[in-house]
Amino acid sequence: MKAMIDRSGCISCGLCAATCPGVFQMADDGLAEVIVEKVPEELEDLTAEARDGCPVSVISIE
Repeated sequence: MKAMIDRSGCISCGLCAATCPGVFQMADDGLAEVIVEKVPEELEDLTAEARDGCPVSVISIE
């Protein structure tokens, strides 16, 4: 599984980083970023929860 963020639409709410800090973090520019190339299997459910909770729907998962 791979997570991606359309950073151009990110509103810096921090929900993804709070929900799944093993995959997402807030970058120095204040926007969310993905910090792993491949989502570890044990974090797949939390990654999906972060995607589903994003208020602007900029997180996608493949």
